[in-house]
Amino acid sequence: MLKEDWLFIKLSAFCIQVFLLSIRLLYILKRKEETLMDRNQLSKEILTLVGGEENVEQVVHCMTRLRFNLHDDKKAQKEQLQKTDGVMGVMESGGQFQVIIGNDVANVYKSLVSNMSKAPQSETGASNPAKKKQNPISSLFDFIAGMFTPILPAITGAGMIKGIIALLVAMHWMSDKSQTYTILAAIGDGAFYFLPIILAVSAARKLGSNMFIAAAIGASILHPTITALLASNVKVSFIGLPVTAATYSSTVIPIVIAIWLASYVEKFIDKYTHASLKLLVVPTLTLLIIVPLTLIAVGPLGAIIGNGLSDGISWLFENTGALAGLLLGGTFSLIIMTGMHYALVPIMIGSIATLGFDYMIPIMGAANLAQAGASLGVFLKSKNTKVKTVAFSTSLTAIMGVTEPAMYGVNMRFKKPFVAALIGGAVGGGFMSLFGTKAYVMGGLVGLPGLAMFIGPTFLYAVLGLIIAFVVAALVTYLIGFADEKNEEAPQATTDAAGDTATEEVAQPAVASLPKGEKIPVLARLGVRLSRSVKSMTLHFLKKSWAEDGLLSHLKVALFLQSKVLCSPFPKVGML
Repeated sequence: MLKEDWLFIKLSAFCIQVFLLSIRLLYILKRKEETLMDRNQLSKEILTLVGGEENVEQVVHCMTRLRFNLHDDKKAQKEQLQKTDGVMGVMESGGQFQVIIGNDVANVYKSLVSNMSKAPQSETGASNPAKKKQNPISSLFDFIAGMFTPILPAITGAGMIKGIIALLVAMHWMSDKSQTYTILAAIGDGAFYFLPIILAVSAARKLGSNMFIAAAIGASILHPTITALLASNVKVSFIGLPVTAATYSSTVIPIVIAIWLASYVEKFIDKYTHASLKLLVVPTLTLLIIVPLTLIAVGPLGAIIGNGLSDGISWLFENTGALAGLLLGGTFSLIIMTGMHYALVPIMIGSIATLGFDYMIPIMGAANLAQAGASLGVFLKSKNTKVKTVAFSTSLTAIMGVTEPAMYGVNMRFKKPFVAALIGGAVGGGFMSLFGTKAYVMGGLVGLPGLAMFIGPTFLYAVLGLIIAFVVAALVTYLIGFADEKNEEAPQATTDAAGDTATEEVAQPAVASLPKGEKIPVLARLGVRLSRSVKSMTLHFLKKSWAEDGLLSHLKVALFLQSKVLCSPFPKVGML
């Protein structure tokens, strides 16, 4: 076996183990949150503090935030919301009032909806026609976020399946000629190939037009006959007007423009059509106008814009060295804060669809891991038990790719760690950009669970870039420090009868030592050989953490600490 093949096998095994660990950690963090949060009470408080049900025009959720469209933002009690237990932060961005919850946002959303007497959006998902005016930029970001947020689960699931398939083929555990591969590949490619239809439905819902007419428009331009005709290298025309050849599968911009125009055409026709004829006339005329218009003008224009954006981003990363990665890695957390990261999603999807790879996704991962590293730095530096607990937990969550809990709950709270995270993201992003690191599929969480997205020639640089961002952020946080919070149970000085000052001892948790023979779950089933000195430091650190606050009691992960020995049931992979 060649040395390169053996290295790739070790890297692939490492990736699989990290993926299994990620699933385990997410499960444990979810269990922890379930015990700490009364979702029903939290949702009632949020609903009251945003101005009541009558002030809610629309509400959706993404991976960590409740995104409200309110009739009057001034009625929302922002400061009180920020102080509410279970709320990590509040933002106003892109015309939305955003309440940051964290990993449990989906369950809080369900509870919120169940506490409302009417659905938070109309049957079509349309916003209220009397919507408050926004500036064009805010309206654009609101539209993009509202369009992409609902379809993220489909894109995430399909992207992860594509990554897993690539790993199985690379490991020679599956043949790309087998029928099993064909079926799995169709599952992974389906959401991306028919992305115009999925986007059409989501865009129509956001715009307040008929979702099923929109789906019909998307299906028309993806019809096999149209696809074959446009790919036949012959001149195509419609009633004498030339139809420009373009590929619409996996595209974003052409269908978005088409549905935007369709919303105006549909509403115009509906306005001037008698009620008895609407069912017949409105969809018929809308399809007859929009589909040909898309094929003749809108589609080619959208394809040119999309390809231009993808090529421009590629040129930037290929010709500026580390500069592009430094800039994006150092500012991506700020982009998340403004909600502008959704504006990058169409570019990423377009790059993967047209070029087969994307440069920005790995750098997003570096920014996420930098937030995790900064939060870990807070954990290592802080003397406050509660701060350490929150910092360690949110660091793990950020490693999984969900950064808002660490960003808002820890790093921005202490300010300097957030600056350290920006520095770590810039260094990690610069490293990735310098070596042309790419993502080859579109996944969901850009963290350890998303390592499969990077499987390819630049996989090693992706892993190293993530590690660099994490370590740099943690070190900078630890070195520059921050204004720590004092323990509430700090020792109090008392004066005895002789006038001498004595310190009143604070009771310590009665878990200073572990029961003999008990297996204590600690960090991860990574199968990495640790040197003797690292083992000693790790044992001391873990015992100290356990004795101080019982922090590790809920981290039921796969490596076990027993008789002062770190062991792994997996075959050892060795250090990468």
